Amino acid sequence: MNIRQHCTALFGALALAVTALPSLGSVEAEVAALRTQWEHVNFELAAQEQEAAYGELLERCDTLLAAQPDDPQALTWCGIVRSSFAGVIGGLDALGYAKAARDDFERAVAIEPTVSEGAALVSLGTLYARVPGWPVGFGNSKKALQYLEAGLEANPEGIDSNFFLAEFLVSEGETERAKAHLQRVLNAAPRPGRDAADATRKAEAEALLSKLSAD
Repeated sequence: MNIRQHCTALFGALALAVTALPSLGSVEAEVAALRTQWEHVNFELAAQEQEAAYGELLERCDTLLAAQPDDPQALTWCGIVRSSFAGVIGGLDALGYAKAARDDFERAVAIEPTVSEGAALVSLGTLYARVPGWPVGFGNSKKALQYLEAGLEANPEGIDSNFFLAEFLVSEGETERAKAHLQRVLNAAPRPGRDAADATRKAEAEALLSKLSAD
């Protein structure tokens, strides 16, 4: 597998744990609208429609962060948009968006460590887990585990915090620990307004748990 194929395959798994102009409402409302649009694009659109739709999301993030450069929620969700877009385009071109997402998450965590119930921590850990390591990218298993465990501490029963830690544990061969976290995903209470995300993540958790149980 060449470097471009390797990057494409890894970025394809990033899609982790969005709008109106900033002058039209509170930052919270803008971020909620951005999240909603991201979930529609990421979980409901066909693959061939996603790249163009992400272009609009990226523009809205630029507008939002130009107005609110130090808002941790805006940084978190714009980081999620950028990392998800990296998964859509794949290859070496995705690394620039992954690095921008990493910077967004790190700034968000520096301002408010547990912002969005640990979403920035979980997303940062997932990036470190999925991006290729040196010399291609910045991937780092030790940092991945550090951030994923911090995200779990911030939201012990969360769907994303448990799912992405479980996924990482599987890659490290820690199957039994992974199973426990996947079961937490399946048992987690639904998140208001997050129907598409919850359904997708729970289906992924169920499929992975079934695979691990069959092995």
